This record gives sequence, structure tokens and C-alpha cells, in this order.
Amino acid sequence: MSSAVPASNPWLALTGVAIASFLGCIDFTIVNTALPALSQELHIDLQQSQWLITAFVMALSAFMVSAGRLADLFGRRRLMLLAMLLFGVASLAAGLSHSLAALVFWRVLQGLSCAVLYTASTAIVGDAFDESRRGRAIGLLFSANGLGLAIGPVAGGLLVATLGWRWVFLLNVPLIAIGLLLCWQHVRESAPADTGQRLDLPGLALLSLTLPLWVLLLVHGGTWGWSSPVVLALSALALAALVLLVWVEQRVTAPLLRFDFLARPAFTGACLATGGLAFFYCPAFLLMPLYLAEVRGLDSASVGLLLLPTTAVLALLSPWAGRWADRRGTRPVLLAGFVLLAASALLQAGFVADSSWPLVITAFALMGAGWACILGPSTVAAIASVPAQDAGVAMGMSWTLHNLAGAVGLALTAALFQRAGGGLLAGYHGTMVLLAAVSAVLVLALGVLLGRTPAPARGDPAQPADAS
Repeated sequence: MSSAVPASNPWLALTGVAIASFLGCIDFTIVNTALPALSQELHIDLQQSQWLITAFVMALSAFMVSAGRLADLFGRRRLMLLAMLLFGVASLAAGLSHSLAALVFWRVLQGLSCAVLYTASTAIVGDAFDESRRGRAIGLLFSANGLGLAIGPVAGGLLVATLGWRWVFLLNVPLIAIGLLLCWQHVRESAPADTGQRLDLPGLALLSLTLPLWVLLLVHGGTWGWSSPVVLALSALALAALVLLVWVEQRVTAPLLRFDFLARPAFTGACLATGGLAFFYCPAFLLMPLYLAEVRGLDSASVGLLLLPTTAVLALLSPWAGRWADRRGTRPVLLAGFVLLAASALLQAGFVADSSWPLVITAFALMGAGWACILGPSTVAAIASVPAQDAGVAMGMSWTLHNLAGAVGLALTAALFQRAGGGLLAGYHGTMVLLAAVSAVLVLALGVLLGRTPAPARGDPAQPADAS
């Protein structure tokens, strides 16, 4: 690998990357708490303001695989620095916007830049550290990511209450500048030598059409009505685009989507793990605050405090889970993670209006522990299962499936609530039973897939000895 910039201090490189990745993750959740104040000032209703979330997720999902491929072809450091700069500019412009259209536009650019921050960041950190420390370093990175996802709603509420909704975006600017400076000085280039491959433009165009259509259907299909003409037309278009994408990608020389990776049990297992995690935490993290606020009658500050058993355990255990994966491989860590998630869901399926607080805290803490065991190690497993020069594509594919699985989880949760006749608790219980069942199935599936991972071939960087 080339080293245009010497990695004089890999820990400072990790710090810079973690700042950028943290901001990308916190931006995923912090905007939610700003929507009421934002809607009031811009004179739009909450349903219109939801497009600020949808636009971000659509752009993020559409560009995730492309970002990984571009990073592999043109340099992870180079693309990371450009994405950080774009994220800073988009955040500044969003904070200064005075219309919904402008905000949606800048949120799209934030989503595009965050696709790079999510994918290139892990590959950069994996390259900066040797094999014995890689799991720990990636665990620290994902600890920062988990912290960003977790504190987003709390931080958003505080910023809106004290400084106004614009600072939800403006605060990104000085922080991303610090991360950009650290990455400029300490991140080395990890792009492979020129292989003569070109970017798959037909695949990029089709993927940029297909993924937003599916995200749009999953997020808004239930609201619009699954049998409505709009949803049926979008479904037909999304299916046709998907079929055409698969057909094209099987015939180009250097495809953007490497469907052959799915023939590797370790990579398929890693994708199932990260997808299963998103399928779990997206609905759970939506419903847990609702239970605390609407069923238990707690105020916003108390809800935030009672979510700390999940978020704090996630942040504290992620580095430990990374070290465990370094020593024992990713397989036992991932299996333990889904066992913990299943236990958490089963406990939450028994919640009632007066459940004891120790029971609630235990269930929430088990979710944080399971989350920590899966988030970083699933990424390590994905990277370890493919050749080093394709790490960006592997990250893009796995994180795209992560986002889509989260959208599927939310869509199924909405469907369960529509069918539940007993109010919030009935829908909550049904969702938790579903999440427990899916977690149990994933324990069995990962046990088979990761158990079949072959030993790495001599000189093959695709599968180090601890890949499974």
C-alpha cells in the first residue's frame, strides 16, 4: 500500500476519524428532537419536516456502496477528507437555511458525505493498526459511533432549548474542522496500487435509483397505504430497477456490487449480523422512549437518564468487545451479542405499566451489551472476509444492508402497531417478541455460517486467522 502521508500516530488518526464518524452518527438522530422547533419557525407541519429524515436516509443508503468503491479506487484518505469538508459545508448551510427545500437539499449532501464517513472510516482505522490491535481500535471507533447515535436525542433537546434548532447543525462545523486537521496530519493513504479498474457507472446509476426507491417504500409505504396506486407503482419500479441492477452487475468487468462476496460464508454472516443489529435497535430505540414517556409518564430528562443503561453500556463495552474479537475471533462475540439481544427483548416483552425499575434497567443494559458485541465485530468480520483492496466495497455492502434492515424493522413495527388492538403496550410486546425470535434465528444462522469459514489461504489477506 502507498503511504502518501506517514501515520505518525495511529491513535491521533483514530481520534480524527472517530470525531468525523461520531458526527455522522449523531446527525442521524439529533435532528429528530429539533423537528418541532424547526417546523414552528419555518411554518411547516411535522409530516413535511419528516422529509429531513427521509432525505438523509435515502442519500446515505444510495451512496454507501458507491462510497466504498470510490474509496478503494481513488484513495480512502483522499475521499475521507473531501467528505469531511462537504459535511462541514452542508452543516453550515443547513444551519443558515430559511426554507424546507434548502434544508432538504443540504440534508441530502450530509447523507452523501456520511456514507463516506461510515465506510472509509473503518477501512482507514483497520489499515492504521496491526492485526493484534485492530479489533480494539475498531471497537473504540464504534464506541464513538454508538455514543453519537445514543446521545443525539438528548444533545438535540439541550441545544434546541438553549441555543435554538440551528445549532443542531452549526455545532458540527468546529468539531469537523478539528477532525479534518487530525486526519490531514495523521491518516495515511491506504488505496491499493493502480489496478486499471474503472468505476462502474451503470451500476452506480442503477444503485442510486434502486436503493432510494426501496427506502422510500419501507419508510412511507405504511403511511400511504400498501395497496395504494402510488405504492404499487413505486413497488413495480423498485423491483424492475433491482432486477436490472442484478443483471448489469453480473456482466460488467469491475462491478460496483460484488454479489460473489455473498458466496463467502464469513461475509454473508457479517452482513446478517450487522443487518440483524439494525433490525433490532431501530424499532427498539424508537419504542423504549415511548414506553417510558407514555406508559410510565416520565419527562424528557428522566427518559434520557433511563436510556443511559443502554447507551453507556454500549459505549463502555465496545472496546472490550473489540479486544475479545482480537483474542478469540468474531464468531463467539457475535453469537453472544444476539443471545444478549434476545434476552433483552424477552424481558421487554413482559413490561407492564408498573414493571420494577431494576427489571427495566436490566433489560436496557442487556440491549447495550448485545449492541456492543455486534457493532464493531461485525465490521471486523466483513473486512476480514474479503481481499484488502475490496474492504471499502465490503463495508459499503454491509452498511447498506444495515440501513435497509433497520428500515424493514421500522416498517414491520408500524405494521404490528396497526394490527395491535391493545394500544402501545400491545404493539410493544408484539415487536419485542418478533425481535427476540429474529435474534434467536440469527444465533443459529451465524453459528452455521461462521463455523464454515475456511482457513485463509497462504498470502491471502482476505481472511486472517481470526476472521471467524
